[in-house]
Amino acid sequence: MKSLPIVWQRLVNSEGQTCGRCGGTFDGVLEAVEKLKVILRPLNIEPTVETREIDSDAFRADPSQSNRIWISGKPIEEWLGAQVASSCCDSVCEGSDCRTIEIGNQAFEVIPSDLIIKAALVAASQLVGPEKSGSGCQCDTECCPD
Repeated sequence: MKSLPIVWQRLVNSEGQTCGRCGGTFDGVLEAVEKLKVILRPLNIEPTVETREIDSDAFRADPSQSNRIWISGKPIEEWLGAQVASSCCDSVCEGSDCRTIEIGNQAFEVIPSDLIIKAALVAASQLVGPEKSGSGCQCDTECCPD
């Protein structure tokens, strides 16, 4: 089975807390992965999730590193044709301008599952195709690689 890695990164403070924005995105990631498992199973593709934490010092140095999602090694905004932006975030983020994404004139502080699914399906489409082994070739010319 081919793997479709989804990586989500967020701030976790010294008390083990994250903000509501990041918490909502994590819920979206989990919901998306459960749906993607069903959608992608017939294509022999398995979505996987990895969560990463950044500490308060790293966050203060670059708040845009929190609430990031990568799918198959690319940022979600690349798959969606979105722009990275920011807006003020409270609680754990202490009023920092935290990462958002914009698609058209709509901004998303919490990345919803439907956007994660959409990006993952675009990424998965690059995994679909003929297997790259010489044993499956049916032609009788030199065109097929071994």
